[in-house]
Amino acid sequence: MGIDWATLAAIAVVAAAAAVTVVLLVAFAIVGFSAPSGRRIDGLGDGGVSGARAAAVLCLVAAGLIVGYGLYLILA
Repeated sequence: MGIDWATLAAIAVVAAAAAVTVVLLVAFAIVGFSAPSGRRIDGLGDGGVSGARAAAVLCLVAAGLIVGYGLYLILA
């Protein structure tokens, strides 16, 4: 019985890439949710807060889908 080192290395690379991707998506979501309130003294515009929040929600959804797919692969 031997170890298939090439497959093991491929799995390690994919796992590391998935972990980095999920961490970056959650970090971007935190940055998006911590955007300024959008209040301006002159009352012009909302400062792009709605766009930042939408991007943050999309990042969290994407991270959740990646985690859910990983759990599906483990349990299936």
